[in-house]
Amino acid sequence: MNTTVTVALAAGAVVVLVAAVALRLADRLGLPSLLLYLALGVAIGESGLGVQFEDYRLTHTLAYAALVVILAEGGLTTRWGDVRRAIGPGVALSTIGVAVSVGVTAAVGVLVLGYEWGFALLLAAVISSTDAAAVFATLRRLPLPRRMAASLEAESGLNDAPVILLVTVLAESLTGATTQPWWLVGLVVAAELAGGAVIGVGIGFGGAALLRRVALPVAGFYPLATLALCVLAYSSASLAHTSGFVAVYLCGLVLGNATLPHRSASIGFAEGMASLAQIGLFVLLGLLVSPGRLSDAIGPALVVGAALLLLARPLSVVASLVWFRFPWGQQVFISWAGLRGAVPIVAAIIPLTAQVPGATTVFDTVFVLVVVFTIVQGWSLPWLARRLRIATPVTPRDVQVEAAPLEELDAELMQLTVPEGSRLHGVYLPELRLPEDAAVVLIVRDGRSFVPGPTTRLMRGDQALLVSARGSRAEAERRLRAVSRAGRLATWRGESGAASGAD
Repeated sequence: MNTTVTVALAAGAVVVLVAAVALRLADRLGLPSLLLYLALGVAIGESGLGVQFEDYRLTHTLAYAALVVILAEGGLTTRWGDVRRAIGPGVALSTIGVAVSVGVTAAVGVLVLGYEWGFALLLAAVISSTDAAAVFATLRRLPLPRRMAASLEAESGLNDAPVILLVTVLAESLTGATTQPWWLVGLVVAAELAGGAVIGVGIGFGGAALLRRVALPVAGFYPLATLALCVLAYSSASLAHTSGFVAVYLCGLVLGNATLPHRSASIGFAEGMASLAQIGLFVLLGLLVSPGRLSDAIGPALVVGAALLLLARPLSVVASLVWFRFPWGQQVFISWAGLRGAVPIVAAIIPLTAQVPGATTVFDTVFVLVVVFTIVQGWSLPWLARRLRIATPVTPRDVQVEAAPLEELDAELMQLTVPEGSRLHGVYLPELRLPEDAAVVLIVRDGRSFVPGPTTRLMRGDQALLVSARGSRAEAERRLRAVSRAGRLATWRGESGAASGAD
């Protein structure tokens, strides 16, 4: 094998292993892992080991690829039952909120720092996007009201696309690559977002139907096929000149909530790939930065960051959520929880690639902002939730169901795991009210297997094996999830009762 390739593989393996250890260290110290990955990239770069890297176009390409995987994982791991009640606030935050945030932050840049309006708008647009990876990783560890947390997740998954489009348009405008009137640009952006949504949802539903009907020869192909469908959604939307980022997130959302074979394994695989993408992306971005230039960016970054965090973000939240009756305490938390991470840095690469005047200043300013925001917001969110008294008691975890097709019997084999806090604990099997052609056939408890009877109760930590006719699999899983969330009364109240009981 070529020596260069061998060295590159070895270096990549070492970086991934070091990053994995750093993740464990970050959890113990309470540090956001983003900071350690960026520090690792800086340590490898020109001020550390001396690796010179300034290929902005390659970084742009790799960053987009990583962002596709991160957004796919965000969609796959988002529960539609939680998001459907927050889709309105999420869309408002990702559209109205972005517009207000960009306008207010740019105005501060012009009035306080003396920037030109075009440059100020570009900088404000770059930092206006919340980061999906940072939001998902942070909020899912906090006991927050589901509607509020789901609104933040929906915003972070949906606002990347309009921000990337806005930054691209502004960069082209500053370089003279486009001279179209603003209203026409607005119509084009809206059309691209709508087109990406249609393509993503279409490929999601079509892919789910395909995976349910095709029995793949190896179980490990299902996770690969699921992630490949998400990537296909991005590619198809981009080739159709629509928003690939909207398409990949919505495709993942559809697939993640569909009744797919080996669904849990597919989601676990996507989480692993997203973690790998984050590691590679943050290390690459740390490698790209020049620490010697950052001192000049600290002052402007703190001014712009303060304007965004204390003025622009609260105003954007109020303007977006005034129609949805969010309590003031939750609006304050949402204002503070607009976490920044990889996406603003990725967006900052666009002006560099387009050779916009002052693009280096934008990149350095955004890099400093992301580090500061990560430190300030990441550590303070649990404290703020307690001070605002919006932290909820730990909600029951969703039941884990893994399915595999039995092609010759036209049936489905499902493996059920009862997690801690699930209201399945103590429920007798007849109280599940499963379809007539579905049954629990085996339970493993404390390492011992037994065939259950009518008087058997499920207990936390149980692993159960269920068999159902293929046509009844969705109903059986729906019943299990409903009882897991709302308890045995969900037998009469149904899925809506489960959802209301989980607020």
